[in-house]
Amino acid sequence: MSTNPEPSGPNESPTQTLPNESPTQTLPNESPIQTLPNESPIQTLLNELESLRERIATLESSLERKDDRLDHLESSLERKNERLDHLETELEGEPAANERLEARVEELEDAQTPIEARLDAHEKKLDANKDRVGELQARELEKGAHLLEENVDESEIDVVDGRLERVSKDDGRQYFRLPASDDPLERGGDVALAHGDLLPIQQLAKMDDDMLHATTSSLPSRLAAKLWKARTDPGVGDNPWERGSTGVREYVTASDMKHWIRRQERGVSDEYAKKLVSRTIDAVLELSKSRLAVRKKSQRKNGLEYTERRVLLMADAEIPGESLTAGDT
Repeated sequence: MSTNPEPSGPNESPTQTLPNESPTQTLPNESPIQTLPNESPIQTLLNELESLRERIATLESSLERKDDRLDHLESSLERKNERLDHLETELEGEPAANERLEARVEELEDAQTPIEARLDAHEKKLDANKDRVGELQARELEKGAHLLEENVDESEIDVVDGRLERVSKDDGRQYFRLPASDDPLERGGDVALAHGDLLPIQQLAKMDDDMLHATTSSLPSRLAAKLWKARTDPGVGDNPWERGSTGVREYVTASDMKHWIRRQERGVSDEYAKKLVSRTIDAVLELSKSRLAVRKKSQRKNGLEYTERRVLLMADAEIPGESLTAGDT
């Protein structure tokens, strides 16, 4: 049984290949044109052409950006080249400027030597004059002179024991002197009392509470200083001292001192105040260098006789800064 091919329609002919025609070929790296179903080759070519146009437009835009970047870089390079040319021009002038500066330095160095020699000579002369003045001032001080502070270099004065005292006078100016020496010429008026001339109790009495606490930690010593200040400073107000009779300038009794201590030190008991009275009296005697005296006196009160201690400032006691006057009778 033989099979025969189906007869074609009357208007169809079998596909034939011409003798000189080869099948469709693709170039390297080029994809063959693909046709969608029911799409003609012309439409396919049009689509590919549009795609190529878009690609060309993208490449042209990128190329423009690169051209702009290149222009910018070239402009920047031109500016840097101009700056480099300017610097090279300046550098060419530097050697001449350096030579001028070096010549000036050498000129100044040559001039410095004689100037230094002159300065050394002046310095030696000043030192010699300073030594002479210091020697003369030391001799004058030893003779009792009082020299203005502003004219004296304290570190350059060589006197016996190296002791100089700064004092104030009635003219309000500061002077140097040897301790306890009187100026034979009496320049500047009388000497105001120097701190070193005061008794220790007077020095403490001039201090405020903070300085007093910083100077001594002893409560009896602080009470002694306050007791002295109450006698000499009317501004204190609470003054337990009484005016004395013949031979006694002022005095304070132990009982009055006890009540005064309790007013000064809040919270102190009566018993502890009695102990503080004895310790304060000892401190008064020590800090006044025994310029005050302690006496016992018999008294009668409410029909009873008792003996009480008194701290006395005698009329003839030498207290710096206080004149010797007899007590009230």
